[in-house]
Amino acid sequence: MTKLENNYWRYMDRMDAAGLRELMDAYGQDVWNLAYVITRRHDLADDIAQDVFLKVYQSIGAFRGASSIRTWLLALTRNTAINYKRTAFMRRVLLVGRTAAHEGKSPSAEQEAMEQELTSEIWSAVLELPVKLREVLVLHARYEMTTKEIADALELPEGTVKTRLSRARKRMSSKWKESAAYE
Repeated sequence: MTKLENNYWRYMDRMDAAGLRELMDAYGQDVWNLAYVITRRHDLADDIAQDVFLKVYQSIGAFRGASSIRTWLLALTRNTAINYKRTAFMRRVLLVGRTAAHEGKSPSAEQEAMEQELTSEIWSAVLELPVKLREVLVLHARYEMTTKEIADALELPEGTVKTRLSRARKRMSSKWKESAAYE
């Protein structure tokens, strides 16, 4: 969104259905993806995305334009996901319900299958990273956020973001080298 659009959101004190729909269309997938990366569960990502947009609907006036609307939404998503993970109920559910849902259709072409397998392997390796490293890597690589934007979203010093990003890249590189050694 442009700076003008960010200013539009900054001066809103109430959200209407059309505005919420516009935000959900523009950023809904980003919000869900980040929630999934943090929780590693489809059902929780659904709930978190819904909660995030409910919070936005109820409190758009809290957006002051210090960052982009996207950065604000992703920070809100991260905080909501972390709060979900911290609750005692969620800890019990995670210990009891360890199921992995695999979606996918068998592609007909061998190349598509190989690319999908590679993508799956990469995401599996990313999801094995600790949350602190995983979130900065995903925000940087998937959402193409700068270290400054990531620092704003995570409420961390920029140097911490750079360190975590470097560590995440090193771990991914070493995991990739390990898996290549076995093939």
